[in-house]
Order: sequence, then structure tokens, then C-alpha cells
Amino acid sequence: MIKSFADKDSEKIWNRNFSKKFPANLQGLIYRKLLLIDAAKDVKDLKSPPGYKLHLLTGDRKNQYAISVNNQWKICFYFQNGDAYSVEVVDYH
Repeated sequence: MIKSFADKDSEKIWNRNFSKKFPANLQGLIYRKLLLIDAAKDVKDLKSPPGYKLHLLTGDRKNQYAISVNNQWKICFYFQNGDAYSVEVVDYH
């Protein structure tokens, strides 16, 4: 279950509000991926389908996971005890 967001714009999408930060054509897809993160009981639940490209991050985002929205946008989060924290949609390029 999603317990917290790292920024207000990511939380806006979760609450089904429009955000100027993200492309309009991706906001529905971002919402659907947030639903999957919310439903996950274990981070391994997000390994399928492979297109999500679930991976553990390093560097400044050490211990965070990310799944792909597309080639440019990712959703980053911490996953602990069945819950997601500091969920954030990030532009990687």
C-alpha cells in the first residue's frame, strides 16, 4: 500500500488530479502504475510484466526501487514491510 509521496505532483496523480509537471498523455498510465504499487504486498509483485523494469537504485537513491513509466519517466519508491513510501514520479532524462 502507498503510505507516502515524496512530492505533491505525484500525489496529485494518485488523487486523480491533473498535474502540469507530467505530460497529459502519461497521467493515466502513471495512475495505473501507482495502483499496482499500491496493491503490491511484496516488491517482487512488481517484477511482472518485465516491461515495468523493476530495479534497485544506487547513489543518491540507494535502497529505492524504480519502475518504468516509459523511457523518460520512472516511479521511484522505498518498499518496506509491504508498503511503499516516498513515492515519486521522476524525469530521468
